Amino acid sequence: MNRQHKAKEWVFDRDVKGGSPAPGVIRKVMSYCDDAMCAVHEFEKGAIVASHSHPHTQITYVVEGHFRFTLRDETREIVRGDTICMQNDVKHACECLEKGILVDFFAPMREDFV
Repeated sequence: MNRQHKAKEWVFDRDVKGGSPAPGVIRKVMSYCDDAMCAVHEFEKGAIVASHSHPHTQITYVVEGHFRFTLRDETREIVRGDTICMQNDVKHACECLEKGILVDFFAPMREDFV
């Protein structure tokens, strides 16, 4: 991934190359600036994002699929149309139960993603 589309007003999916942050997961960093970032994550069934935290607020929207999320010590399943709001430094993890897509919004942007 690179910084060539930072702060661009228009970013097209066809122009964004994805990377794999975990087995069975493809990440595409879409529009972003210093204050916010949008990233699309495509998951294969069974893919896991291990428990972690970061100093960014994250809102996740389920475009399609079925996921099991753990926030702190609470675990719930989410499906298309559901959202989750993870405040700064909240531990969270994800398991994909049915192939799907998540759209994540971060504030501020994730330097470690670019």
